[in-house]
Amino acid sequence: MKVLPNNSYSFKITGNETETLERLKRRTEISEKLISKKTDKSFIGIVKENTFRIISSEIGKGAFCVLTGEINNQKGEVGIEINKAFRILLSVFLCLPFVGLIMQLFLGKSEFLALFILVFIGQLLVIRYLFIEFVFQRLSRSSLNKLNDILDIEYIEKD
Repeated sequence: MKVLPNNSYSFKITGNETETLERLKRRTEISEKLISKKTDKSFIGIVKENTFRIISSEIGKGAFCVLTGEINNQKGEVGIEINKAFRILLSVFLCLPFVGLIMQLFLGKSEFLALFILVFIGQLLVIRYLFIEFVFQRLSRSSLNKLNDILDIEYIEKD
């Protein structure tokens, strides 16, 4: 079971590989650090030779998903994952029900322990599969659509 979601896609570009990568370079603010900042470009990150590691330049939500990809012979792959800073934050957020369970064991009364364990499991499932999954799918789809427009992708399929 994956604790935090990630997606992988394969795609085919319609034009020339070098022209497509040049277009991506022109639309990317070059930065080693994948953090949001105000820019007129579509992405922030690194584009080298035939690989890229970028985030969307949308302030507030663009840095949540990191797109890492490679283009070879008009075919490419892109992986979308949660940015490292957000992975740490979400891991702490997922640990909060564990802290509550431990506190209940040491401080609480034992007659409510079974009910608290059910609530604990419910909290983990809601946080992971509703909150994190929903936000990841929404923001990754937005970033992927923006990448699709820039790279002029003919087709894209999930691996």
